[in-house]
Amino acid sequence: MDSIEYYNQNASEYFEKTVDIDMQEYLENFTALLPEEGSILDLGCGSGRDSSYFISQGFDVTAMDASEEMCDLASIHIGQDVLNLSFDEMDFNEVFDGIWACASLLHVPGNEIDKIFEKVIKSLKINGVLFLSFKYGDFEGERDGRYYKDYRTKTLKELFSRHDNIQLIEIQKCEVSRDDNETDWIHAIVRRIEPEY
Repeated sequence: MDSIEYYNQNASEYFEKTVDIDMQEYLENFTALLPEEGSILDLGCGSGRDSSYFISQGFDVTAMDASEEMCDLASIHIGQDVLNLSFDEMDFNEVFDGIWACASLLHVPGNEIDKIFEKVIKSLKINGVLFLSFKYGDFEGERDGRYYKDYRTKTLKELFSRHDNIQLIEIQKCEVSRDDNETDWIHAIVRRIEPEY
């Protein structure tokens, strides 16, 4: 089963499990770097939990998810349409002040991440900011019915170093306890810059 199909089949359960997770600290750190009422792409928005926060703070939010079922649930939750697009299908050019990719790019295989990452960065305005998070580790493959590519600090920095149009703002490992399930995560914030030639 591919990851999109997993979310289509388990949309309601996933919604209930994730819609109330407290991301306040990360959301505030991210939005502090954005212009007031700026434009945000919630990339792989899932339940719409974070889109809902951004909307409440006055941002112009575009929510997007590859799972049609998740899009339906999220659009009800946030009161606006959600784009049903995969990473491959997205095609924005310097549109957003910020992109929030919380636990979404972790489903991109390692041999495709550079191509997708380039698309994501291209979607940002110059000086726009991207938040991204992954499970921490070396694993790549299927887990719990979905495809995962985990990262360590070193491998995430290596990914960033291959793209000369971004600047690393912060990178942090953290432990998340949820339902007796402790998982280490790694998240980072990068800014799109004009590459120096």
